[in-house]
Amino acid sequence: MTTMTPSRYRVAGRADETADTVTLALEPLDAPLPAFRPGQFAMLYAFGVGEIPISVSGRYGAGGLLHTVRAVGATSGALCRAEPGTTLGVRGPFGRGWALPAPDGADVVIVAGGLGLAPLRPAVRQAAAHRDRYRDVTVLIGARTPEDLLYPGEHDEWRAAGVGVHTIVDRAGAGWGGRVGVVTALFDRLRIRPAGTVAYVCGPEVMMRFVARDLARLGVPAEALWLSLERNMHCGIGHCGHCQLGPLLLCRDGPVVAFDAAGPLLSTREL
Repeated sequence: MTTMTPSRYRVAGRADETADTVTLALEPLDAPLPAFRPGQFAMLYAFGVGEIPISVSGRYGAGGLLHTVRAVGATSGALCRAEPGTTLGVRGPFGRGWALPAPDGADVVIVAGGLGLAPLRPAVRQAAAHRDRYRDVTVLIGARTPEDLLYPGEHDEWRAAGVGVHTIVDRAGAGWGGRVGVVTALFDRLRIRPAGTVAYVCGPEVMMRFVARDLARLGVPAEALWLSLERNMHCGIGHCGHCQLGPLLLCRDGPVVAFDAAGPLLSTREL
């Protein structure tokens, strides 16, 4: 089997996260793919519709995968409609994942915007499971509305493990008692030693630019500030060139890239 041949996985379960976002639990029908590292992605194939890159949001059973998908097009819509028992194609693992674990004694900052929490979820879980290794762990989560916050049922679990979890939304109704604004407004919650901090950031590209800029201004080293970049990935193995960003092919050299390399490239718009 080559990396261009999808393996068959069956939808074993699904959870509706928001009005347009679903988490699929996939179990292998063929030999399971090699283990995915946090931050890597798979190419998910809806038979008869198409194939798109989706980050892994967790493990499921023995050799299974969790993928959180938002319906924004034909293929993602077909994936979000997949019911238990549906067979999907999966290729991977692809790309570079998060630089984990962070060094012992580090301050760990995880900043997520919207669906960006999905590829960061395994990193949060790993930091929570090894909380005693780090001086401080803080997770900052931004979303459009309270209804768009991902995995709200897990936030208290992370807090119980000693992780500082703080949320903010762009707009909210009368029932929201939390903060309203952009995710960088939560930086007042940080209690870090910047030179000893490792940061992991994923979300809309404009959000990542501002988060990375502001963390760097606080003194977080650019080489310890990791971003997950997205471009239009087709092959997953660096052959087609659709995901090129400057000198990088993000399916091969990313999607996780340190800010010292990513910073000069973030002004390049995707065509």
